[in-house]
Amino acid sequence: MTEFMQNSAYAGVTISLISYAIGAKLKRKFGYGFLNPLLISIIVTIIVLISCNISYETYNEGAKYLSWLLTPATVCLAIPLYEEWELLKNNAKAVLLGVFAGVITSLVTVFVLAKMMGLSHANYVTLLPKSITTAIGMGVSEELGGYVTITVAVIVITGVLGNIFGELICKIFRIKEPISKGLALGTAAHAIGTAKAMELGDVEGAMSSLSIAVAGVITVVFASLFASFM
Repeated sequence: MTEFMQNSAYAGVTISLISYAIGAKLKRKFGYGFLNPLLISIIVTIIVLISCNISYETYNEGAKYLSWLLTPATVCLAIPLYEEWELLKNNAKAVLLGVFAGVITSLVTVFVLAKMMGLSHANYVTLLPKSITTAIGMGVSEELGGYVTITVAVIVITGVLGNIFGELICKIFRIKEPISKGLALGTAAHAIGTAKAMELGDVEGAMSSLSIAVAGVITVVFASLFASFM
């Protein structure tokens, strides 16, 4: 099987897409929040790799092409934002303050937990970009001296948790305003949270899309400052 993976340029992509399709089908059939397609695809892919004794390096040789689509996919999130442009202009101050508050909360939380757990500087900066999209977070982690591969895993886990529990948390705290829901999901759970926001409505999706870009820029600016705290 390993030889087949090495000889096939797209075997990794095929495994990834089939795994995601399984997750999407389970989500449509049962509708449970924890059956997140991305989470299921990760689990299925890991099971396949372990069962067939395939190393991550071999798998990634064929799956890396999916990563090339990450940045253009993130840029495409500007489309729903454009469609709700008037709404954004009418709530610009609230949007910017909301995203700024979310980013600072994330950075402060990572700092406090890192101090409590006695993490090293490298481990600390690895976690700082946990709530921004992978395309930006990888660059931030690398620049600050973190472990990029772990940063990617943390970003994915953060997004999946936001996708699963975001709507429930909004219900618990009685957050009904579409703009607030979108900003919360996009700022805390980046693109994966935005997928949930788009399920909730057009306004939620547009505001969440905006949050990804704004939160990314703010994190890039303040991550360096917070990195100097440890």
